[in-house]
Amino acid sequence: MDIRWLQDFLTVAETGNFTRAAEIRNISQAAFSRRIKSLEEWLGTPLIDRAAFPTRLTPAGEHFRERAVDLVQQLTEARVGLSGADTGRGTPIRIALPHALATGRLPSWWSAWTRQGRLDARCEAVPGNVHDTVTALVSGDADILICFHAAQQPIHLAPDQYERVVIGTESFRPYVAKSSASQVRKHFPGSRDQPMALLMYSPGAYLARMLDLVMDSAPERLVGRRVFESDMADVLRNMAISGHGIAWLPECTAISAPDATLAPITTEGWSLTLSVVAYRGKQRRGPAIDRVWAALSAKPAG
Repeated sequence: MDIRWLQDFLTVAETGNFTRAAEIRNISQAAFSRRIKSLEEWLGTPLIDRAAFPTRLTPAGEHFRERAVDLVQQLTEARVGLSGADTGRGTPIRIALPHALATGRLPSWWSAWTRQGRLDARCEAVPGNVHDTVTALVSGDADILICFHAAQQPIHLAPDQYERVVIGTESFRPYVAKSSASQVRKHFPGSRDQPMALLMYSPGAYLARMLDLVMDSAPERLVGRRVFESDMADVLRNMAISGHGIAWLPECTAISAPDATLAPITTEGWSLTLSVVAYRGKQRRGPAIDRVWAALSAKPAG
């Protein structure tokens, strides 16, 4: 039995899609399907209900899912232990997090952890969108997950399997090039004669859902035209700096812009406060992981 079979199974269980799971695991769909079949043959029972769409687990698959999480963690720890590697310095602790936090917050967090002596471990950042980072944690490809959280759009991780700690907050509000801020503020939130140029998140992006929440509770109707979209906040920030329109950005993305290039339009009724939350599996233990978790629990600034 190959540990990759278990990681493949957990990935398809999380995504509910063979094609997407194969992409995440970086193998062809045919090879991915063969490995899932090999796992089923080894266990002697089907794990995937192939007659259902979208893909779902059989009752046996649902039962095995929790066991698979434990097995991946135990096998990884055993392999490290038998190799004689120093888990504090040799094997990196993998932290999965959205691109916005990886570029906007991780450098300052790292400085705080190392400066204060809280961290004595080698870490590897695993940036990606929210879906992929959650999948990385569940499949065992990441040790710790740090992500945005809103009560209206929570991350669903079973509390009996994963522990969590809130490490900070991020404001999420509209920004525009500073050179055109006064003009935009005058006409915001737009009209039929003067619609706002909007830099928007791609459908399906987590921050696109956050922007939907803002619009649902906004004091007025936003009148605009979508001129550009991306699933990365950094890209929308740069487009806003270049004067192409308005972008809703997490504070960590906005403050990394060069001085005097961006300005917020307004906050009253058009912003959202997001929590920044860290997760790890309750069985995910080890000296190095515990040190990183202790550093996170100390609530780094930001």
